[in-house]
Amino acid sequence: MNKTPKQALELIEVLKSKVGNPERDVVFCTPFVDLYEAKKALDGTGVYLGAQNMYFEDSGAYTGEISAEMLKEIGVTHVILGHSERRQYFGETDQIVNKKVLQAIKYNLVPIICVGETLSQRESGITIDLVRMQVKIALQNIQEADAVNTVIAYEPIWAIGTGKTATAAQAEEVCAAIRGALADIYNEGTAQKIRIQYGGSVTASNARELFGMENIDGGLVGGASLKEEFSMIVNYK
Repeated sequence: MNKTPKQALELIEVLKSKVGNPERDVVFCTPFVDLYEAKKALDGTGVYLGAQNMYFEDSGAYTGEISAEMLKEIGVTHVILGHSERRQYFGETDQIVNKKVLQAIKYNLVPIICVGETLSQRESGITIDLVRMQVKIALQNIQEADAVNTVIAYEPIWAIGTGKTATAAQAEEVCAAIRGALADIYNEGTAQKIRIQYGGSVTASNARELFGMENIDGGLVGGASLKEEFSMIVNYK
């Protein structure tokens, strides 16, 4: 919940010419009220537009909610689903996330499916089992042909906005487990095609090490995406 439409446009103007790397897909996921103006500003840049959430019904008496069709009509291509803050503050369950994933696929939106553990869960030693379960529930009834167009984002909740970052080895261990869960659901070939991202205090200084891991295909960037630093993350070498 950052940036008014005016502020978002100012940031997009600063970033858009610096992140159009043809070798890397970049998605700006803005608050709902910023989406329409952001789409106009991003036309022709090669940068995709994403939403931060959506509801799992087509329409109806769901005051305050936004549908996949609404997002699609204004040019949104991606949507973040099951972010830890949605789970923590708004009670979203794995089953709700699954419904949203199915709805996103119905409207040809790319779901960025967030999974991850709290500090107490990590300290209890259940990280791998928990994350594998989250992945499997999120992808229930998702066909292989649709699964390859999804993105799984591993976000250790204890590393979001805290300044703490999972080590590259810790992040790789969980992302490798996610890849294994995808292979269990589908097959190894499909698992290799699905993008797995790391999200949790990604910065310009740690991007290269994180994204150099075998099973980390990119990042879900939070606080650093609100600054010019984001362009350095996109263009890490």
